[in-house]
Amino acid sequence: MRPATRSALRHVLTHLLTPLLMCVGMGLAYLGAFAQPSPHGLPVAVVGSGARAGHLAAAIGEKAGDKLSVRTVADRDAAVRALEHRDVFGAYVPDRRAPELLVATAGSDTTASAVQKVFTPVAARQGAPLKVTDVVPPAGHDPTGQGIFFLLVALSIGSYASVAVIGGAGGALPLKVRAALAAAVSLVVSVIGTVLAGPVFHLVEHGLWGTWGLAWVYSAGVLFAGTGLHTFLKRWTTLGVMVLFVMLNFTSSGGVFRPELQNGFFRGLHGFWNGAGFVEGTRSLVYFDGYGLGGYVGTLVAWLAVGLVVLGAAWAVERRGHVKSARAAEAEEEMEEAVGV
Repeated sequence: MRPATRSALRHVLTHLLTPLLMCVGMGLAYLGAFAQPSPHGLPVAVVGSGARAGHLAAAIGEKAGDKLSVRTVADRDAAVRALEHRDVFGAYVPDRRAPELLVATAGSDTTASAVQKVFTPVAARQGAPLKVTDVVPPAGHDPTGQGIFFLLVALSIGSYASVAVIGGAGGALPLKVRAALAAAVSLVVSVIGTVLAGPVFHLVEHGLWGTWGLAWVYSAGVLFAGTGLHTFLKRWTTLGVMVLFVMLNFTSSGGVFRPELQNGFFRGLHGFWNGAGFVEGTRSLVYFDGYGLGGYVGTLVAWLAVGLVVLGAAWAVERRGHVKSARAAEAEEEMEEAVGV
């Protein structure tokens, strides 16, 4: 093999490492998060204030073990409020002739299905069919309620793919110009996502301005963090942002399975990761009258602040002249490595 051919082959093999690592990472993340969903402390309720309701709740909790967290609520109205506040994800109303299960599929269709599997045998032991009532249904054009998750996917891809372009094709630009481009792109990405979710596909039937605001803060956080990381990661930036904003992000967002159906790792990430902040914040805004919205906005703002801190660190490094002039030479190469999901 001629030296030139050997050198070119070594170059290709070196760059194949990135997509192969993406393959491993995506497999570990998605299969680890979604392969075996099962309840872990899933909050449910039995409706009733008497001894019978208490005994039923205790029996269900004893049989379920750590899979369920069972409580009692005084009456049906209290159960509906608990569902609307997402304190519980199913409420069973015992009745010898017509037992009823209250769910809120807008919060999670998969969780509602899991709850139904729990209480259908309970009703069967009473010799009566179970009536399922959806007290917070999703939008008519989004029967599974997962449209918000796919909006997250669109916003994320638009954001992290733009990081590769800004860091690659714009690599020779001063950081303040790249940061301005990131801010502008985040606005465009958020508008595109909101228009698709609202007027085009009608996944969001109200609260559209609020949804756009959440989308903008989310996208800006991804773009600022990614643009700043490019200074440190260079050609590994695409892999880095995919780990942060795809592998760990989509899987912990609660868009497919809520954390109560996932293992401890992804359940823990759900509490503070930005994708979860966007999905749960948008659900709160669109379906649950804004209950708990402040906490989810706080999560997104915190990630935006992290992005600004990373940008600040990158600016300090570049100002001290620690960035080599090879940035411009790497630009076109990095654009070719951008991989979509």
